[in-house]
This record gives sequence, structure tokens and C-alpha cells, in this order.
Amino acid sequence: MEIVVFGAGSLGSLLGGVLAREHDVTLVGRDPHASAVRDSGLRVEGAFEGTTTPNATTDGTGLSGDVALVTVKAFDTSEAAAALATGEFDAVCSLQNGMGNEETLAEHLDCEILAGTATCGAILQDPGVVECTGRGELVVGAADGGESSTADSLAAAFRDVGFDADAVDDMPRRLWAKLAVNAGINAVTALARVENGALLSGDANDLARAAARETARVARARDVPLSNREALARVEAVAEGTATNTSSMRQDVEAGRRTEVDAINGYVVDAATEARRELDLDVPTNRVLTRLLRAWERGHGVRGAPDSGPSDS
Repeated sequence: MEIVVFGAGSLGSLLGGVLAREHDVTLVGRDPHASAVRDSGLRVEGAFEGTTTPNATTDGTGLSGDVALVTVKAFDTSEAAAALATGEFDAVCSLQNGMGNEETLAEHLDCEILAGTATCGAILQDPGVVECTGRGELVVGAADGGESSTADSLAAAFRDVGFDADAVDDMPRRLWAKLAVNAGINAVTALARVENGALLSGDANDLARAAARETARVARARDVPLSNREALARVEAVAEGTATNTSSMRQDVEAGRRTEVDAINGYVVDAATEARRELDLDVPTNRVLTRLLRAWERGHGVRGAPDSGPSDS
């Protein structure tokens, strides 16, 4: 397959670097990483150890391929979609954190929109070097649910190079389940500055479970069948399986970068606000976590003016 990976950070570089073993891959990223890949190839350390030579560029316009994988931060989705719209693709697949990315892509692109979840652990160690800290699994499918032959082909491409990957027909439920995990783990670990394993007990565990339960309730209000039990089980499984890992949101906070709170806890708050017009639904834990992280972002100059939307009220 011809595959463009738009967002050659940690996850994008891991996926693109390994896919390049069998497929024609172009990475879209920033320098000095993109230049290092062009000059010396992409070194993958850890579980998928080896060096490959994907194409690499800082210009994501005018590209083409069978599939474009979008791995940018959620707040950069609009920019990525606008760039991809200048090219030609059979399908574009979001492998991002948070919710709403697929809708943004669909607004800009006239092609099939896929969604996916990836539990692979990855850290960009140096320009041209990415480390796989956990093989994880990949799931892809039509963003609105149902079968997709393109998703089948993409999952097969991932399996060709050793990933545990599958195509599914229930992506909406899986996206909400992932949101419950991210809402429970990312914000709490970022604010408490702890590794994921700290959420397995104590006060951090209580906060993570509360955020996940609230997310599951909102999912059901959206007619997505996600039980509290499943949401809590997924949070526990991820926290245990990645106990020594530093969550992506904690990495952002420690690096002084903007977080993806708007697309995670903030999305839960916004969705609950909409549902509350007909249902008695509140999400106090997600609301507090959202406000705290937004306050941190403003205090560090990475957010801007206060939001006027319901999730910030």
C-alpha cells in the first residue's frame, strides 16, 4: 500500500517506520526529525528493532496514496485536514486521542473516513530515532460503524509487518471506550505527575474511575452501548499494562506544551451539557479536571484567551 503518515511524532514515526518494511510510506513531520529520516533513515528501537527508509517531508500538501494515517494532536486536526485536502487519497484514518477528529476530517475531505485506536507505546528519543515501549494492538474501521473493505486492507497491512491489528464494525463504541480510558488516565496522571500505575489504588484510582464512569454514562446518552463495568475494566487493564509509562498528557505538561484536554475530558463535558437538555446528566469529575488543565495551559501561555463554550463555564 501507499501510506502517508501525517504527524511523524512518537506514534506516527513508529507506525510509519515499521510499515515501511513492506509498504511505500511517506512521513509528514517537523525538522530536525524529517531531515534526519531523509538523511539516515528511521531507527526503531525496542520491540520492532530495525532501520527503514520511508520518505519524509515537512510539507503535507499535494500528497497522494491509498490511505493517510493522521497522528497529529487533536487541536491540529483542522490544519492536517486542510493540507490533506490538497492531495488525493482513497481513505483517511484518524489514529488520534480524543473525540471529534473524524468529524473534522470529514468536513474537509471527500474520501472515506476511517477511525482507529492504537495502544502501542512509543517515544521519539532523538531525530531519526523512535523507541517502541509496548507492542499493543491496532483496531481500525469505518468511523460511523459498519464494514469497510479499506479498513480490512489497512489492518492487513499492519499485520504484514508484525502488528496485532484487526478491522472491526463497531468503531463508535470503541472510540468511546478509548475516551473513557484517556479521560480517566491522562488528566489525572498529568495533574498528579505520576506514572500510569499510580492509578491502580488510592486517591488517583478514585479520580480515574469517576472520570471513566462519567464518560460511559455520556456514551450511553449518545446511544453508544458502553457499560460502566467495561469502562472501568479498560482503565484498570491499561493502567496495569502500562504501569511504568508516562501518559502523553503528562509528557505534554512536563514539556510545557498544550494538552489534548479539549478533545478528551472537555469533550465529555460538552457532550454531557448537550445531553443534559433532555437527561439529568452531570460530569463533575471531568469538569474539574478540564478546568484545572485549562488553567495550567493559560498559566504557561500555551492556551490563549479563556474559552466561551459550555465546557469552560
